[in-house]
Amino acid sequence: MRRSPKDTLESFRNVSRRGLFLGGIQAAVVTTIGFRMRYLQVDQADQFRLLADENSIKIRLLPPARGLIVDRNGAVVAGNEQNYRITITPEDAGDPEMVLSRLRELIYLSPDDLERTRRELERRSPTLPIAVAERLTWDEFSLVSVNAPALPGVTTEVGLSRYYPQGPDFVHVLGYVGPVSDYDLSKLENPDPLLQIPRFQIGKLGVEAKLEDQLRGKAGTLRVEVNATGRVMRDLERTEGDPGTTVQLTIDRKLQNYALARLGSESAAAVVIDIQNGDILAISSAPSFDANLFVRGISGADYSKLTENERRPLADKSVQGAYPPGSTFKIVTSLAALEAGVIGLDETVFCSGFINVGNRRFHCWKRAGHGSVYLTKSLEESCDVYYYEIAQRVGIDKIAEMARRFGIGTGFDLPMSAVTEGLAPDKAWKLKKYGKSWLVGDTLNSGIGQGYVLASPLQLAVMTARLASGRAVTPRLIQAVGGTEVPVEVAPELGINPAYLAAVRKGLFDVSNSKRGTAFSSRVVDDTMLIAGKTGTSQVRNITAAERARGVISNDDLPWNRRDHALFVCYGPYDAPRIAVAVVVEHGGGGSTAAAPIARDIFLEAMSGGAPPLTAYPESQRTRIEAERKELQLMEFPPDAGKGQTRA
Repeated sequence: MRRSPKDTLESFRNVSRRGLFLGGIQAAVVTTIGFRMRYLQVDQADQFRLLADENSIKIRLLPPARGLIVDRNGAVVAGNEQNYRITITPEDAGDPEMVLSRLRELIYLSPDDLERTRRELERRSPTLPIAVAERLTWDEFSLVSVNAPALPGVTTEVGLSRYYPQGPDFVHVLGYVGPVSDYDLSKLENPDPLLQIPRFQIGKLGVEAKLEDQLRGKAGTLRVEVNATGRVMRDLERTEGDPGTTVQLTIDRKLQNYALARLGSESAAAVVIDIQNGDILAISSAPSFDANLFVRGISGADYSKLTENERRPLADKSVQGAYPPGSTFKIVTSLAALEAGVIGLDETVFCSGFINVGNRRFHCWKRAGHGSVYLTKSLEESCDVYYYEIAQRVGIDKIAEMARRFGIGTGFDLPMSAVTEGLAPDKAWKLKKYGKSWLVGDTLNSGIGQGYVLASPLQLAVMTARLASGRAVTPRLIQAVGGTEVPVEVAPELGINPAYLAAVRKGLFDVSNSKRGTAFSSRVVDDTMLIAGKTGTSQVRNITAAERARGVISNDDLPWNRRDHALFVCYGPYDAPRIAVAVVVEHGGGGSTAAAPIARDIFLEAMSGGAPPLTAYPESQRTRIEAERKELQLMEFPPDAGKGQTRA
């Protein structure tokens, strides 16, 4: 059958449309391929030439600036400083020993540096750079940079390293940073690639370690062109990382400096708390050490000096130290007895100097006794027999319960290392711990803060703040993170009869302000800053009956490590409490002579925001106080000191 001309024309038109459509698609594909080929062969020619030339484009991680740590007023207490250093990449060096030998001809490399570098060369991947030397002078840095063509695999870098402007003042709070170790990596399931950067520093202790994730920041990247010998020819692309977050403490750096200076050469600790919100204003442990030693790589000799010192500068006595609280614990025992109704506010106990329980005699510190003693007098003169009696009446379980309400036997969640819970022992604890029953003698010892009872200086400061406020004040060390304030919750009421609290407070007021008070010599005479306090002395040795018969050996006649611990807690102003202070002096002797003067001075410094007026001290002490203050090794603080992030 023949097709008509009309059908033929229609068929031709359909073929032409399909041809044009297919031709258009082909033209688009060819054009796209053409542009792509031009992009790859012309625009990206250099890039792919480099990629083909012995993989000479490399991507390096850029360590971010570590977050600052500042005090409550914004002054930097942990910042960063420029660090000129040299790294070597084994893969690019070819013969690392030859390169190290050439480096030694240019700059001094210590035997320790060389040994560490060789260890790292054996352990690390050949693709990872290894730090050879840090904190070079500008002349050393320049000399290596100029000779870079003869040093394959060697790179000179300008980075940042941690710096603590106040040296020893904050080391027990902040801790310090150090290079990432294999042990650090073993604790992490998916370690941050940043941790592979040579000698990258992370927090090892304290706030630096506890807030590591916030302080570390995020890595940046740098794409570089290197030649066949590993020398960097040029930077191709740089993407900056995110610096670490700024952390603000509740501590006042000036008060912190004063507290440590006032502790002097003692083996001691001091804690200052804002009673209203729990802010820790100062928390010091003495003797201390310069955190910068660890950041820069402490020598064996310097480390030995720290570990062999009998006063244990490496230990943070403020939160790690657990001491028998001595007579400061009588605050707890008296409130437990009052709340249980086993003693009245005006009821008296006769003190003859001792009390017999079974076949054992328990002595009062005053050999001749105190006579008839009621509550406030028992605190004022620290009568032991009064507390032996009421401790028996109330029992250890209720004493322990009250101790926990006041923060003893409680672990506070602070970003510091090894914070102790202390110990508020009871019958169940001894049975579980030793498999033995609780004895009446255990109760008597615990009633005066001896025996099994243990508390840290931090817990004693919290106990004092809770007594002063009647609320369960909780200590706080972090004020803000990244500019966001850490919320402060209103402390709940302790639920103790206000009359009982008032009676104990009055007893503590008499301790510091009555002529018969055990801390009268450390009183404040300014009516706007009167304090209430409690002395404590805790034995570290047993006194035998024979020694008592001969006369108890004076602390001054004993070796230092066998002397009693000295304690003092106080708060003020008495009528409107704002500040609570606790001081413990290891082997200091008596709390009234060793600890009370320190606590009084720190309290006045905190209240005055600096050197207090001499009129706050008893007139007979002012000349001595003025002379002692001039001898203190206090740091000078220019108005803008510590505000910058980086030190050149």
